[in-house]
Amino acid sequence: MIALVGYMFTVLLLSQRYLAPLLLFLGLVAVLTSSDTGPLTTTYAAVAGAMLPCSVWLTMTLIGLEDHAHRSIVVVSAGSHLRVLLATVGTAALWCLLLMAAGLVLPLMSGARTPGLADLALGAAAQLTCAFTGMAIGLVCSRLVFRRQGHALVLALVLLLAVLLGKGVSPVNIMLTHLQNASDSADALAPTGALLAATAGSLAAAVAITEAITRRKA
Repeated sequence: MIALVGYMFTVLLLSQRYLAPLLLFLGLVAVLTSSDTGPLTTTYAAVAGAMLPCSVWLTMTLIGLEDHAHRSIVVVSAGSHLRVLLATVGTAALWCLLLMAAGLVLPLMSGARTPGLADLALGAAAQLTCAFTGMAIGLVCSRLVFRRQGHALVLALVLLLAVLLGKGVSPVNIMLTHLQNASDSADALAPTGALLAATAGSLAAAVAITEAITRRKA
C-alpha cells in the first residue's frame, strides 16, 4: 500500500496538476486571513473553508490522472480495485496534510499572535473535517462514478454548496458556524473533534459507494 501511495503521489507531482488546487488554497488563505486580527478560531474557520473546494479538486484530479486502460493495469498490479481506491484516498489525504500544514502556519505570519497547543489542534481538526468532506465529494463525483465529467462537476458544485450552507445538517456548516462564534480554542476542540469523526464516517461511506459502483462497471 505504501508503494502504491508513493506511486500515485509521484504521478500527481510529475503531472503538475496539483498546482491549481494548491495555488487556489494559498490564495484563499492569503485573502481570508491577511488582515484578520480576531481570535484564531475565526481564522482557522476561514482556512478550513478554503480546504473544502481544494480537497475536492485534488481528489477528482488524482482519480482522473490515468485513463481506463492504465488504471486497469494498476488494479491488476495492486491486486484489487479496493486497494487502488484506498491508495487514492491515502494519497489525497497526504496532499491535504501538506495543505493543512501551510494552513496552520500562514495565518500566523501576518500578525503577532502566538498560538497555543489547543489553537493548533483546533486548526488541524477543522481543516481535516473539511478535507475529509471534500475527499468524499471528490470520490462520488469522480470519473469512477460518472462517465460525463460535466455532470460530475455540476454535482460537485451542488454538494459543495449543500455542505457549506446546510444549516444544522452539514457537519461542515455546523463546525464553521461554531468556530466563527467561539472565542476559545480549548472549548471548541471537543465539538470539532466529534464533527471530524462524523466526516471520517462520511468518507468511509463514499469509499464504499465508489467501490461498489466501480465493481459493477468493471
